[in-house]
Amino acid sequence: MRRLGTVGSAVVTLVLLAGCTGTSSADGDPAGSASADGPGSRAVTAAPGAPRTLVADTDPVAAAVSTSRALFAGSPVAVLAGPDDPSAQLLGAVSAVGLGVPLLLGGDGAADALAPELDRLGVRTVLAVGDGAAAALPGDGVDVVTVPAEADAVAEVTGLDLDADQPVAEADRAAAVAALAPDALPALRADGAADPTGAAEPSGELPSVDRPEPLDDVVVLASGSGDALAGIATARAAGAEVLLTGGADPRGSAPVVERLAQQPTVVVLGADLAGAPGIDWKLDTAAEGTQLPGGGQLLFPQHMLVALYGIPGSGALGVLGEQDLPSSIQRAQQTAEPYRSLVGTTVVPAFEIIATVASEFPGPDGNYSAEGDVAELRPWVEAAGAAGLYVVLDLQPGRTDFLTQAKEYQSLLELPYVGLALDPEWRLAPGQVHLTQIGQVGIDEINTVVTWLADLTREKALPQKLLLLHQFQVRMIIDRERLDTSRDELAIMVHADGQGGQAAKQDTWRVLHQDAPAPLWWGWKNFVDEDSPMLTPEQTIEQVLPTPQLVTYQ
Repeated sequence: MRRLGTVGSAVVTLVLLAGCTGTSSADGDPAGSASADGPGSRAVTAAPGAPRTLVADTDPVAAAVSTSRALFAGSPVAVLAGPDDPSAQLLGAVSAVGLGVPLLLGGDGAADALAPELDRLGVRTVLAVGDGAAAALPGDGVDVVTVPAEADAVAEVTGLDLDADQPVAEADRAAAVAALAPDALPALRADGAADPTGAAEPSGELPSVDRPEPLDDVVVLASGSGDALAGIATARAAGAEVLLTGGADPRGSAPVVERLAQQPTVVVLGADLAGAPGIDWKLDTAAEGTQLPGGGQLLFPQHMLVALYGIPGSGALGVLGEQDLPSSIQRAQQTAEPYRSLVGTTVVPAFEIIATVASEFPGPDGNYSAEGDVAELRPWVEAAGAAGLYVVLDLQPGRTDFLTQAKEYQSLLELPYVGLALDPEWRLAPGQVHLTQIGQVGIDEINTVVTWLADLTREKALPQKLLLLHQFQVRMIIDRERLDTSRDELAIMVHADGQGGQAAKQDTWRVLHQDAPAPLWWGWKNFVDEDSPMLTPEQTIEQVLPTPQLVTYQ
C-alpha cells in the first residue's frame, strides 16, 4: 500500500457551479467535516444550491472533478481510473456506484486537478482501477489500493457482489453506466477488450464506507458521449437520476422534457451539452413540459410528417377540403399509417392549411390574396392538435409580404403544434398577377420571417416550429444560399412541390438539393390527380432519396 503526501491547493473550475447545500453526516457534523475523533466513514452528498449547474469542462479529468464538486461534500474514499482505459473506467464506475463515492480520472498530468479535490473531499483512501491510474497521485498521506481492471479483482477488494460479465460497445457505455444501481451491478467491460486472465491481484485493503443520502430530486443530464462517463458514475453514486438526451439539445428527448417539467435541481454534464449554444433557453423551454405530437420538442429527425394539403370547405385546392373536419382528421391518420412500417422514425399525421389564398382579384386591400379568418380556421387547427396532428399554416401573399401576413396568424402560431409555410409561387411583384407570372421572393424577406418566428418561439417557450419553404424552381427563392439557418427554435425545410411525371420531379428534387444551406430539412409533395403516376408510400420511401421528413398530399 502506497501512502501519498498532503495535497496542496489549486483552482478547479466548475462552469456556473453555485454554492452547494450539504447533507449532514450521521453524527451531526457539517457535511464534509471531521469529528474530534477523526473523520467519519460516510460519504456526504451535496445538492447544488442553484436550480441549474452546467459542467462544461472540455477536459475529461476536469469534468470528473467538477461533477464531484457539484454532488459530493465529502467522501473518505474515491475511485480513480485512467482516462484512456475504457475497461478501467467501466469497472471504476461500477465500484463508485456500488460504494457510493465519486469516480475521478487519473493518469499522467492529472495531479493539478486531482490534488485539491481529494483534499476538499477529505479522501483518505483511493481505489485506483487499472494500470497507471494512480500515476497522478503525488506524495504521502493518502492510502492507495490498486486493483487491475478485472471484475473478480474489483469484487474482491470492494466486497461488491457483481453480476455476470457484460461487454459494452463504445456507443452504449454512457447508457450502461447511467443504468447502474447499487443493488444491480453488472461487471461492465469494454467490448473487444481482452478477457480477464485472473493473474493480477489487488494491492492493499479498502476500508468500509457508508453510502450517502441519495440526491432524490437531482436530475443529471448528459448527451450520451463517453466524455461524461465518470461524471455519470459519480451522479449515480450520489443517488441522482441520470437521463441521456441523445444529443446536444435536451428538447429532443421526451423523457427529459417530461422530467424537467417537474422542476428538479438539474446538473448538465459534458462540453457537448452543457457548452452547447443556447443551452439555457433550451432547458427553459424543455422545463415548460409542452411536447410536440409524437413526443419531444424537436421536429426532426425524430419525426416524419405526412400531411393533407388544402383549404377547409373546398376540395378545389387539395384533398384536405374534400371532407368535413372529423373525416379530414381520420383521412390524415389513414394516409400516414402506411409510412409507420417504412421508416424508423415516429410518423405524425398533419394538416397543411392554406391560410391565405392567392386570388385573381385584387380584393379590398389590393394584394391579390384572400386572408382566411382566424376564428374560422381555429376549430380546424385546435381539433387537429387535440387529435395528435401537426398543423402548418400556408401563406400565398400576393403583392403583400410574408411577414405582414404571418403576423395576422400569431395567435395560432403560438400554439405548440402549429408551424408556418411560405409559398413564393404566389408572391407577386408590383404589377404582376397570378397565373401570368410564377412568383418569387428575395431571401431577405424570408429571413425577416425566420427572425420573427424564432423570436416568438423562444419568447413563448414553445417547442421547435416548422418553417416550410415551397419551391419547385431555383429562381423562386433569390439568394437562397443566404438563408438564416442558425435559429434552433426553427426546423427550416424546403418543400419540393412540383407536379407531373416522376422523371421531371426527381430532376427538380436533385437540382433543389444543389448548393443548399445547412442545416436544412426536405419535403416532397404527391399530387393525387396531377402526378403521372403518383407514388405509393412504398415508392415514395424507395425512390425519393434522401428520404424526406415531410410528405404532403394535394
